[in-house]
Amino acid sequence: MLAIKHRKNRRGSYVVLTAALCLVAAGFYVLALAASPSVAPLIFTKPIDAKSLPQARASENRVVIPRIGVNIRYDKGSAALDRGAEWRYPERGNPKDGGNFIIAAHRFSIQPTPRSTVEKSPFYNIDKMQLKDNILVDYEGARYAYEITKIFNVEPTQTEIEAPSSEAKITLYSCELGGSETGRVVIVGKLLGQVDSIQ
Repeated sequence: MLAIKHRKNRRGSYVVLTAALCLVAAGFYVLALAASPSVAPLIFTKPIDAKSLPQARASENRVVIPRIGVNIRYDKGSAALDRGAEWRYPERGNPKDGGNFIIAAHRFSIQPTPRSTVEKSPFYNIDKMQLKDNILVDYEGARYAYEITKIFNVEPTQTEIEAPSSEAKITLYSCELGGSETGRVVIVGKLLGQVDSIQ
């Protein structure tokens, strides 16, 4: 009786193994993207030494939050969210004239690379801010300082945080990590005034 040897289809096994490895690698990459803002302080972003900041420029309005390593541009309109932060209701306030100066930015926005995810999630660590921390704002070529006086959460429907104000203040806010439907983290600060240099 003849013995017939069956050749195993090794090529098929390699294809299945390669596909499985690709799926595992893709899974790890997605995890890296999701985790990148939380590890950013260890890799990309560090607390900012305000003394090392360049002079304010008239051509570029910026918000600097030294504690959480944020130094981003802000501008009018929702498209500004993709470049940094949105200046909401400019007619309600600015550092020079007072009122409620309202700035909103993304908390978490997943992007194709870990670095771009960090860049598009500037307020990821907004919950790490503390009372009496400073926020610096470059506006029309001058630099202004605010001191945080309140930190709280609101429901998405609580739009009173954007109401006009007779006091000179800044209102920063961003969504909870669960998304805009779960609420917002709000930071309010009082205007300390214009600063020429940080001591």
